Amino acid sequence: MTTLQTQSLLPSVAIDCVVFGFHENELKVLLLKLKNIDLWALPGGFVNQGVDLDSEALNALEIRTGLDNIFLKQFHTFGSIERNDTDHNRMLVDKKVIDPEWFEWFDQRFISVGYYALVEYSQVREPIPGPISEACEWCSVNDLPPLMLDHRHILETAHMTLKTELNNQPIGLNLLPKRFSIPELQSLYETILGKKLDRRNFRRKVMSFDILVCTNERRTGVAHKAPLLYEFDEEKYHAAHQAGLSSGW
Repeated sequence: MTTLQTQSLLPSVAIDCVVFGFHENELKVLLLKLKNIDLWALPGGFVNQGVDLDSEALNALEIRTGLDNIFLKQFHTFGSIERNDTDHNRMLVDKKVIDPEWFEWFDQRFISVGYYALVEYSQVREPIPGPISEACEWCSVNDLPPLMLDHRHILETAHMTLKTELNNQPIGLNLLPKRFSIPELQSLYETILGKKLDRRNFRRKVMSFDILVCTNERRTGVAHKAPLLYEFDEEKYHAAHQAGLSSGW
């Protein structure tokens, strides 16, 4: 069992990461299945006293999942008094998920800083389970397994944040392949928003953002008329991300 050096950690502060991917017209999230128990969790961890919070979030994600070079963004802080559960912590000890010596550390009140990431599903290597988990898998946000404590609430808050940001920032650079069709981009927007969008209005609006470059190539191997493929103009994309968009979906 992995050793937890609690004396070097900042008390009462934790990190939880919500990593979104888009695959086969589904929005997915990366989850960990805890050892010896039918319960899943968001990847996360604690904060070393000598490490910046953002750096520690990246460290925790790599330790828990094996993923690195992921861009994480803070989205919310979770501090409800009800998020701590002594019975849950005792169960983790009983099921040998954590060492009995860690019980006192886990049983203190924790405030968790939430981070989210958008990643291109096909470019992420197979995630690796961390020291307290036996599986690390992509799960549909519409078909979630049982999650520990308030992790479903954290995930849902991250999803709502993503929906809100979709109204004033471009989305897609980190979720789609390098080249994509307008229908594929629309499918991404519809999946995140959870609603259908008018095809002509979507095309007109997204082209007005001036962040797409037509490659003059077409998608091959499709039964219907092959659609044109586009790429993001990354300089304009990032500029739009900084300045914001007045769109609304």
